[in-house]
Amino acid sequence: MIATTQVQTDFNTTFSDLEKAISLIEQENFNRIPFPNSWTAGQVVQHIILSSGGFAGVLNAAVKPSDRAADELIPRIKADFLNFGIKMKSPDFILPEDKKYNKEDLLGTIKGIKKDILKEIETLDLTQMCLAFELPGYGFLTRLEAIYFVIYHTQRHVHQLNNIALKLVD
Repeated sequence: MIATTQVQTDFNTTFSDLEKAISLIEQENFNRIPFPNSWTAGQVVQHIILSSGGFAGVLNAAVKPSDRAADELIPRIKADFLNFGIKMKSPDFILPEDKKYNKEDLLGTIKGIKKDILKEIETLDLTQMCLAFELPGYGFLTRLEAIYFVIYHTQRHVHQLNNIALKLVD
């Protein structure tokens, strides 16, 4: 089992890295398409918000005791989401709109998500199974696995944002 302090550290580090990656991209470039068939930086950040923003609610919704180790799916989630050699397709319900995004507004939302989930890490029993949402391809997750999904999914997109930032300064 992973200690709560380690989960807090991993989550905080990931979201701090996200904030830094967002800060690297100037507002005038935030909505520019960096590569063919790519999202803009604004769309990537909006996607993170759409996918992560609901997890505080999922963590606080109906739960039950887990019938497996609370961290059982974490290695698989990590292996899948940190495999940068594959291109993933986003489910429709978390696809970002094709529009102009304000970097500071999105950054404020990210900071709110970070604060909310850090509070949940500190106060909730992370071994409980979340019943409010089934992650496509994985099923129901424990609170701990859900938090690590948010961590690894965000790390994947931090990598993407850093690549976008490099391309936009070319």
